[in-house]
Amino acid sequence: MSRIFISGSSTGLGLMAAELLVQQGHQVVLHARNVSRAEDAQRALPQAEAVVVGDLETIAGARETALRVNDLGHFDAVIHNAAVGYNEAHRVTRDGLPHVFAINTLSAYILTALIERPQRLVYLSSGMHHHVRANLDDILWRKRRWNGADAYAESKLHDAMLAFALARRWRNVRSNSLEPGWVPTKMGGPHAPDDMDQAHRTQAWLAASHDSAADVTGKYFYHMKRMAANQQALDAALQDRFIDICTEISGIALPE
Repeated sequence: MSRIFISGSSTGLGLMAAELLVQQGHQVVLHARNVSRAEDAQRALPQAEAVVVGDLETIAGARETALRVNDLGHFDAVIHNAAVGYNEAHRVTRDGLPHVFAINTLSAYILTALIERPQRLVYLSSGMHHHVRANLDDILWRKRRWNGADAYAESKLHDAMLAFALARRWRNVRSNSLEPGWVPTKMGGPHAPDDMDQAHRTQAWLAASHDSAADVTGKYFYHMKRMAANQQALDAALQDRFIDICTEISGIALPE
């Protein structure tokens, strides 16, 4: 049995992965951004060990969420699932950051840096990450006209970069990324064409399976099959620069 924390798991793919892991006999802790959503998640999956409440939109909220996770003890795996979608209008958080970047990119970095190091890290990316550049020179969208789809795609490229940076830096951790497919969740929309039955399986498999194909690090997956990631995600210099940017913005250093 593994003990697994899943960010952004009150609904959608995060909750679906949690349900599958519980069915497999694992111990799961959910996460919701507020008490109301936490209550809904607890009703949806009463077998969950707990639901951590924390708003990942702010640096302080992400920090507090990580501390609440640590208060529950050590986890074997963390699935970084929390995200907002690709139709978002431009909105700036209390920290002065685009909220897509704050939630999709920076909170994943903060949780990674502050949650006690697990044996496995899993980061949800997107098929949209293949078609953008990291744009680290304008990661906060201060020079470009806002495009919600591109902002989302860039954030998902950043998540893959983070996964591969951790695989390189933390040799005792298996850190991988995946795309779940464009599926008809609330985020994906009702006309999304991909297979809903497959969308949650890869992250659960990477978090807990003893399958040798899942016992890897620094890899990218789609429906439990290895595939190529955007080449920028694999660039060690870009990864290091990205980590430095997140450190500077958050004020939180990534442990060695």
